[in-house]
Amino acid sequence: MGDAVELSWSGAHAGAILSVDLAAILANYRLLCARAAPAPCAAVLKADAYGLGAVAIGAALYGQGCRHFFVAHLPEGIALRPHLPADAAIFVLHGPPPGCDDEFPRHRLIPVLNSLSQMAGWRRLARTTGVRAAAVVQVDSGMSRMGLSPAEIDAWARQPALSDGIDVRFLMSHLACADQPEHPMNQRQLERFVAARRVLPACPASLANSSGIFLPARFHFDLVRAGAALYGIAPVAGAVNPLRPAVRLQAKILQTRTIGPGEQVGYGHGYTAPTRRRIATLSIGYADGWPRQLSNQGVAAIAGKRVRQVGRISMDSVTLDISELGEDQALPGELADLIWDDQPVDAVAATAGTIGYEILTNLGPRIARQYV
Repeated sequence: MGDAVELSWSGAHAGAILSVDLAAILANYRLLCARAAPAPCAAVLKADAYGLGAVAIGAALYGQGCRHFFVAHLPEGIALRPHLPADAAIFVLHGPPPGCDDEFPRHRLIPVLNSLSQMAGWRRLARTTGVRAAAVVQVDSGMSRMGLSPAEIDAWARQPALSDGIDVRFLMSHLACADQPEHPMNQRQLERFVAARRVLPACPASLANSSGIFLPARFHFDLVRAGAALYGIAPVAGAVNPLRPAVRLQAKILQTRTIGPGEQVGYGHGYTAPTRRRIATLSIGYADGWPRQLSNQGVAAIAGKRVRQVGRISMDSVTLDISELGEDQALPGELADLIWDDQPVDAVAATAGTIGYEILTNLGPRIARQYV
């Protein structure tokens, strides 16, 4: 097979542009820090900062004073490390993949250990290097996903030597229902986490994620971890969002045409014109991560005026009904807004029947990123 081709999409070349407002992200970070104080606020940059660009956002947040950063996978940490100064701690949530323990000190990364077997590997590394090996240890407080199980917590409590040689920077857990402040699981997880801390070797603690920062201060402990909230996603379902929108998605108009009553648009003829209509085709589709579920129900804006998406969203294109616009509007090469201040990512997600996290992380590499 030939060499892989790496595509580079500039704003001029690309069919769509994602503008990332770094000032808004920094304003959100300051708001979250104020909510969590005196606990410091970490930044979660996994999935390339939720698709927005971990290198640019990490550098901006470091300049704002952030010193704790989380990614999900080892390669994400390796890619980020050269772009942050040495005093920035980069934690890898999934811990060391089997056989990769020595990659962490080599790249100055800190794993989140999620099992006694990962802790055993970390003890071996400490013995081999003769240096206490820094790590975070995660306990499962009720999400049943990752972290030491209740049985493993009990085993560690009975045998404190299981963490010999490990410099445990934080004991952490993750809230399952923090976006619903009244959910009883929040208090249950807090109680389980406090109970685990009571029997385990003493160390700083971290429990609150983005939504957890908006829970009472007893959830904040010694470090909070902000992810989606940094990027403007609402932290509490159904409540007024105190965060600034941080993204704007625009797609270029490829063509416009006029169709008569009874004529149809798109695959499967998913839309039939009731009267004479003008149709604009945008250069974005589900291959770029724009949800196919928005077919015949999405909304865009051109020149500040809202227009309706009609027909099925296809791999590379979206069609809009621009009949209410003037003939001199919506010309080829002009931009249509898909995510903007009046239709933030959470609104798009609600229409598509999903969550803002999925909308952002699905936006693909054919969409040019620019930083404002």
